Amino acid sequence: MPGFKQQRGTAMIDAMTLLTERNSAPKLIEPAPGAAVREAIFAAALRAPDHAWLRPWRFLTVEGEARQALGSVLERSLLRREPEADATARERARCAPLRAPLVVVVLARLKAHPKVPPLEQRLSAGCAAHGILLATEAQGYAGIWRTGAAAFDREVVRELGGGEDEEIVAFLYLGSREGKAKRLPAMAVEDFVAPWNGPTQDKETP
Repeated sequence: MPGFKQQRGTAMIDAMTLLTERNSAPKLIEPAPGAAVREAIFAAALRAPDHAWLRPWRFLTVEGEARQALGSVLERSLLRREPEADATARERARCAPLRAPLVVVVLARLKAHPKVPPLEQRLSAGCAAHGILLATEAQGYAGIWRTGAAAFDREVVRELGGGEDEEIVAFLYLGSREGKAKRLPAMAVEDFVAPWNGPTQDKETP
């Protein structure tokens, strides 16, 4: 996408800079992306790789007082796992959604398909979640992908209105970055990329 740029105020981010420098933001404050920006963010998510056009994802937005309701859901999930959880742990679970002005729950919606196994559909939903993070950063905001044990709790899915064919892929916390971005670790491309020259041959003598 040569020349791709998005703007928030005076911030301009080209596509390659966005892809190589996106940085999770653990501390998020107001403002969250507004309606027009949010529309663009979800439009980007809908371009995730999607074999057979199954559209195996959907998104729930949680903001305002609804974050407290989500916190209660997370607290109940904690107590199902750990009935003896102390007050500190319960408060941590209850207040988790308050760490950002906007939480997006990414759900994978799995369908039976002869050519698209559930794993591929989950990966597509994961790509959609990544698209949300990238588009959020491109618009001058920030976010972080969180899961935790509650993401794998079927009762949490039900309380969020999800069906038996749905799974939580991510809790995306979105807003404005508080403070400076953390330093990204240096990584060498050659540590992760290698040529493949055909099947490995058994060199042992028969």
